[in-house]
Amino acid sequence: MRHRRFLRLVVALSALALLVTTAAGTAGSLRGSKAEASTYKVGIVYSKTGLLSAYGAEYIEGLRLGLAYATHGTGKVNGKKIDLTIADDGTDPAKAVSAAKDMIGKGIKIIGGTVSSGVALQLAPLADQNRVLYISGPAASDAITGLNKYTFRSGRQTWQDTLTADSFLSGSNRKIVVFAQDSAFGAGNVAAVKAILGGKGHSVSSVLVPLTATDFTPFAQQAKNANPDLLFVAWAGTTAGAMWKALDQQNAFAGTKVVTGLAERATWQTFGDVGAKIQFLSHYVYTAPNNKVNTFLVKALRKRNQVPDLFTPDGFVAGQMIVRALQKGGDDVDKMVSGLEGWRFLAPKGYQAIRPQDHAMLQPMFQVQLVKDAKSKVGWTPKVLGTVNAYKTAPPAKPFPG
Repeated sequence: MRHRRFLRLVVALSALALLVTTAAGTAGSLRGSKAEASTYKVGIVYSKTGLLSAYGAEYIEGLRLGLAYATHGTGKVNGKKIDLTIADDGTDPAKAVSAAKDMIGKGIKIIGGTVSSGVALQLAPLADQNRVLYISGPAASDAITGLNKYTFRSGRQTWQDTLTADSFLSGSNRKIVVFAQDSAFGAGNVAAVKAILGGKGHSVSSVLVPLTATDFTPFAQQAKNANPDLLFVAWAGTTAGAMWKALDQQNAFAGTKVVTGLAERATWQTFGDVGAKIQFLSHYVYTAPNNKVNTFLVKALRKRNQVPDLFTPDGFVAGQMIVRALQKGGDDVDKMVSGLEGWRFLAPKGYQAIRPQDHAMLQPMFQVQLVKDAKSKVGWTPKVLGTVNAYKTAPPAKPFPG
């Protein structure tokens, strides 16, 4: 009898324990579900390390400030907190794809980032296949525009750079020489200038310098002897200082407009004294725009003893776009897409617009000159020569396939 009563007591206690455990598990599940419901999960894939880590640092800093601006400091949209999941791609497309797939598998519906064009071109098809919103960052490849309806960009593209170079020319039938390295990068610039500026009736030729070259004098002589109206320089790497010195020594600046893209502030010292003779096409310098959004960005970074750099606005704009997408779409990606298409908004650079048919980011560009400044950490301060209207630098429309 005692044995049967003992067994009944054990069974009862076991049932009670199971009930308590189940209730606790249910409560935990409910708490987890409630937490999930109170947030919007957003994935960011960017180069914290790797070849483009400097660009990545500018992007992510701008992104956080853009989110803060667009949410009025709350970090919330529609009463829900924006929860960022951040992954470092190391400027490696394979790592980026793996990170993006993991995010998509966890139910994340917005992915931003990617400072590398090679990475962006790998992630865009994933967005289309899985119907998630993808907002590319500083990646400049023209091929990103018009890839699919789920892919957008927060930065500029190569066409916009080249059309800004055209703004330095006046008249027609001008002679242009592209001075570049004999590499894929150089060939790409030659092709772009021929397609865009050659298509406007200008004559375009090139001087291509082998990557192994250490003496740039003969190539600088070729550029001088060509006597162009515009010498467009496309150069990357540690030999830039020696290259500019050679052009100066061969008097290539006399009677010719020499134009190149102005990169991030850390590179300005490589120009040496010749920097004052160059005219720059600029994606962004913080002294160029005069609007409340840029003022917010400049003041926010001044508190950290910093100034915005080349790709800070690309991150900032991504933050604005993420908030806009969530405001208009909530958890519905197709509504997010519709909410972004055709949107015209004030960004750090000025008014920008997302073209509906291919998601090109129309934006102003700038003409800049460098002025010697002993007080500046980089030895120069930018002087803004002019602003090129967003519609004057608009790339040709490239509607989505199908």
